[in-house]
Amino acid sequence: MADIIQLLPDSIANQIAAGEVIQRPASVVKELMENSVDAGATEIRLILKDAGKTLVHVIDNGSGMSDTDLRMSFERHATSKIRSADDLFSIRTMGFRGEALASIAAIAHVDVATKQSSNELGSQIVIKGSKVIEQQPCQAHTGTSFAVKNLFYNVPARRKFLKSDAVELRHIIEEFQRLALAHTDIFFSLYHNDNEVYHLPPANVRQRIVALFGKQLNEEVVPISESTEMLSLSGFVSKPSYTKKRKGEQYIFVNNRFIKSAYLGHAVRMAYDEMISKDQHPLYVLYLEIDPAQIDINVHPTKTEIKFEEERVIYNYLRVAVKHALGQHQVTPSIDFSVDYNFGSRDQRSVPSSTPSGTGGGDTWSSSPRPPSRNSVDAWEQVYEGLRRDATSQVDTTPLTLGSKVDTSDHVDSSRQMVITDKREPHQVHNTYIVSHIKSGYMLIDQQAAHERILYEQYLRSIKEQSPVIQKELFPDTITLDPKRAQLLTSMLPQVNKMGFEVSEFGANSFIIYGTPAGLQHVEKSSDLLERVIDQYAANVDLKLGVDEAAARSLATSAAIKRGTKLDITEMMAIIDQLFACEVPYKSPAGGKCFIIQEMDDIRRLFVD
Repeated sequence: MADIIQLLPDSIANQIAAGEVIQRPASVVKELMENSVDAGATEIRLILKDAGKTLVHVIDNGSGMSDTDLRMSFERHATSKIRSADDLFSIRTMGFRGEALASIAAIAHVDVATKQSSNELGSQIVIKGSKVIEQQPCQAHTGTSFAVKNLFYNVPARRKFLKSDAVELRHIIEEFQRLALAHTDIFFSLYHNDNEVYHLPPANVRQRIVALFGKQLNEEVVPISESTEMLSLSGFVSKPSYTKKRKGEQYIFVNNRFIKSAYLGHAVRMAYDEMISKDQHPLYVLYLEIDPAQIDINVHPTKTEIKFEEERVIYNYLRVAVKHALGQHQVTPSIDFSVDYNFGSRDQRSVPSSTPSGTGGGDTWSSSPRPPSRNSVDAWEQVYEGLRRDATSQVDTTPLTLGSKVDTSDHVDSSRQMVITDKREPHQVHNTYIVSHIKSGYMLIDQQAAHERILYEQYLRSIKEQSPVIQKELFPDTITLDPKRAQLLTSMLPQVNKMGFEVSEFGANSFIIYGTPAGLQHVEKSSDLLERVIDQYAANVDLKLGVDEAAARSLATSAAIKRGTKLDITEMMAIIDQLFACEVPYKSPAGGKCFIIQEMDDIRRLFVD
């Protein structure tokens, strides 16, 4: 029988390796910029075309390469960072595996010009699909200019699965921000389609955070600085008053290397325990310095996952240090023991809250203390007053019907509509759920999920019919965003305006809001609503949704009445009527249930031993 095992050609082996190392244009940006950092560059410029699909160009003023090193750098497992296996446990450079350049050259057109300071002339090499087309002397500045063109040109299946320019650019900006935060002493700039997105001169950590994420953070971050024999910790965490509904601004660096660690992220989150709600996420930029011998970074080709020798110790250290920093700057919640928290009406009593102002958390209760009651017996009588009245009142025997049988399966005939003909008033439970009687029992409606479904279908119709109802602002509001979010808003601006916003670009990452969708009176500020829409859109954009669906879902999630909001009878009835006029009343846009039904037979069984 003939032999069937053979060695793969280098070009194919490199393409296979590229699938693990180079996943998208952001991977190219990460590898090239890390090489620039390792080369000792003090200035790094990133130039992009079409979110990196057409061009990723990194220019630095680092040490450069010789002719031989330039050619050798594109061989697999060729590196200047390590010499033996023992070096893996003393690594402080960003790269060390020697796979990135070979992988990039296998799936793109590469043009590199480099020069060392000791040489009068530099060297240029052109590679297409792992094949060296030419190498020759050239004029060049000290450092390296690395241009990657037509990424995945010879792997059409990979190129087809790339996302839109807005999505790919967002991933690139994330990698750019990580490097810029890890090396604040380096000048960074980013250009996309001839527009300057970032211009970051050397700065301290606070200045770099403000430059990347906005001026408002200058007053919203708290410094951390702790040190032991084992490790040192520095950086900034945001006050509990500055949180977001989605993750994205959480950074942990170990020896200036960005890492992803849900375990250490949980440690930081636990430091905020009881200060913010579970669905809120603070910003933090933390730098851990630790002996390289106590960590293993050779876990994954992307080098963002590492193993710690003493992970539990670091977890506790991180949690205590962040909590201590928040306490030092007096941002932990306090309870006013001079206030009487006895029985009283909702509008009269004062309730201590561990949720700081501006972070959400339900209704706003009056801070004035309740007038003293006659005695505690009267208070108990007030509590049971409603129950006695209900018990002695005449039972309403009006038939309760549901226009069509409820089908809560995933496959629903959207042409059917459900109409509740019950004339009895609905009730609200914990300012979260609406209870409505039906003939066979009762229906429990999630007010937020239901309102999200109502708004989602309304906004989709507005986009398709291009007939939004706009509430004009008396005084137009101006909003300035960080470059990443500004790019997102620009990409979704047509859909946003079709839903009832009237927003136009003002330049320098600023936008003017002339109007918002009508019927959102419960939203305090138009710019806050728009920011929430952007955050929700960023969370949805990687899902398999069209741009219209993602934009409508984002606005519906942001503008819907939240759990914890008190509703009157008219508002509850409106939600019920509009929900069952929807095409798909059973599910929220996120896929959760809008309501559940409890049958009387099931209720009776609960009381049987």
